[in-house]
Order: sequence, then structure tokens, then C-alpha cells
Amino acid sequence: MEERASHGPLSPRALSIEMVVSPQVLTAIAVAGCSVAAAAIDLRTRHVPNLLTGAGCVIGLALMLPGYLFGATGGGDVKLLAALGTLLGPERVLFATFVMAIGGGVIALAIAAYRRRLRQEMFAYAPAIAIGAMVALLQ
Repeated sequence: MEERASHGPLSPRALSIEMVVSPQVLTAIAVAGCSVAAAAIDLRTRHVPNLLTGAGCVIGLALMLPGYLFGATGGGDVKLLAALGTLLGPERVLFATFVMAIGGGVIALAIAAYRRRLRQEMFAYAPAIAIGAMVALLQ
């Protein structure tokens, strides 16, 4: 029997368990899963459940809380960014918030155009948060 001599970067030996379960991979999976799940639930029910957003981050909370206090966002959106902030860290959650604001504006304009109304309307904001989180993760 001939032994394979493949020890290149894509060989099975090169893919160690540390690479598969690295903190970066786990963070990416957690952020992607949480973002997609929250966006889907928010689109369907207009509610982000507490169970999904159990953890919180002071920076994510601080960034979204003013919007909630002024009635611009819902409590689930605040909890979602706080939870994602625990996974993204301080620098990435700041960047995610910037991208989220742009994504939210684009979504708001698209919804207003679709509904043919340009007045203030509430819409599911978790998709904008998900866009911000995923772009920040890829940064």
C-alpha cells in the first residue's frame, strides 16, 4: 500500500483541530448564526426573543440605547447589538454600528419606495444589524 505524501496547506494533516475550533472560526459561526436567526425571526414576528440575545455588551448596549429611548428602535434591536458586541469586541462593534446605520438607511429607503411612502415607518431593524455585524466580522 502506498502512503500519500500530501502535506500541503489543504491536506488533512494540515487541518488541525486548533484551526477548526479556533476562536475566530467560533466567533464567525456564532455571529453569523445569531445574526441570521435574529433577522429571520424579526422579519417574521417583529420581535427578537430574549433567549436569542441573552448575553450583552456594554458598548453595543450604549450604542443602541439612545435610539431605543427616543423610540427609534425596539428593545430587541438593542439586545441584539449588545449580544453581538460580546462576540465582535469593542472595535468591531463600533464598525458594525457604522455599517448597520448605512444598511438601515438603505433598507428604510427600499421599504419606503416599495410602499410608495416617504413618511417615517417602523421596520425590522435586525437585518441591518446583521449586515453590520457580518461586514465588521469580515473586516
